[in-house]
Amino acid sequence: MDLQFSAEHTAFQSEVRTFIEGNLPLDIQEKGRRGLKIEKEDVRRWHKILFEKGWAAPNWPKEHGGCEWDAVRRYIFGEELARCHAPALSPFGLTMVGPVIYTFGTDAQKKRYLPKILSGEEFWCQGYSEPGAGSDLASLQTKAVPNGDHYIVNGQKTWTTYAQWADQIFCLVRTSSEGKRQEGISFLLIDMNTPGIEVQPIVTIDGGREINSTFLSDVRVPLENRVGEENKGWTYAKFLLGNERSSIARVGYSKARLRRLKQIAAEVQSGGRPMIEDAGFRRAIADVEIKLKTLEYTELRYLMAETQGDGPGAEVSLLKIRGTEIQQDLTELSMQAMGMYAHPYVPESMEYGWNEDPIGPEIAPSLSPAYFNVRKTSIYGGTNEIQKNIMAKMVLGL
Repeated sequence: MDLQFSAEHTAFQSEVRTFIEGNLPLDIQEKGRRGLKIEKEDVRRWHKILFEKGWAAPNWPKEHGGCEWDAVRRYIFGEELARCHAPALSPFGLTMVGPVIYTFGTDAQKKRYLPKILSGEEFWCQGYSEPGAGSDLASLQTKAVPNGDHYIVNGQKTWTTYAQWADQIFCLVRTSSEGKRQEGISFLLIDMNTPGIEVQPIVTIDGGREINSTFLSDVRVPLENRVGEENKGWTYAKFLLGNERSSIARVGYSKARLRRLKQIAAEVQSGGRPMIEDAGFRRAIADVEIKLKTLEYTELRYLMAETQGDGPGAEVSLLKIRGTEIQQDLTELSMQAMGMYAHPYVPESMEYGWNEDPIGPEIAPSLSPAYFNVRKTSIYGGTNEIQKNIMAKMVLGL
């Protein structure tokens, strides 16, 4: 594959780089560079800047306010964002439910929801997994029973990332128990301020509070908030998951982390010499770099196919599998390179403006939390084991 950009794309790359460097707030950039905690207001500020530039939704059609960029422009944009340590915008609206709404939603739903997703005025979260329905999502039990012009929803969702930030949640709910399990599911859009919704945090092993359990007790949801047909929500869910899994690859993010890994290995001493001088460690870095380059080529192939009218198919599971494995490899190698400085975990050191004595090199405090947090990437969005089964069945025909 020829990765040489045309003159037009090179000019676009220069435009993007200049804009980001000139407009990304320095405090947010510093948080990203050092791996510090990103707050909702940080994401909202950066979202507003990109929205005012017209760059908030690279994938969306122009008719809905998006950029409708070709595959190369989207690739360049993602690369430049990662290079400058810009925070990722919340994917639940822009990448997940937004495309579902403009593809399958009513005109009223498009008018109500899309502008506020695009501007960042409303944050979304995802109501898919349940305590007894994670990888086997079709076994979900949250029920929505029609009652006049509303559904009455009861159940529990779990692993609802950033539910504490969200204004809206998109939910898979059971509206029928007849036939195949997949045929009795509907897709609802629910206001998080509706009475009967309670969010309880789940503190992760790295000390983070990004995921939650969300309880729904007699929550009244207007029938008009159902996307598409009743009992056909599995179709819309699969469409959404295809977009989610392709975005989990995070090639630009991994390339930035690889650059940081090489920097750590060149600076941190082990046995009186930099880690980068250890032949075994250099071999490990080379191995993950080769994997990352092949993933990059594969992602570009899928992006090009998408521009030719082929939506994300089962093949995107490959991006999810390899992308998350690489992310885990990179955090493991970063921990090894940093040595003893990677072990201390002081939550206060993850806050911007913390000015106590440093714990080893500047980014050392963020490595342990990153290592533990990235353990989950091979689980969310459908476990890697499930993705391998999908590949075997849908791609290889086994």
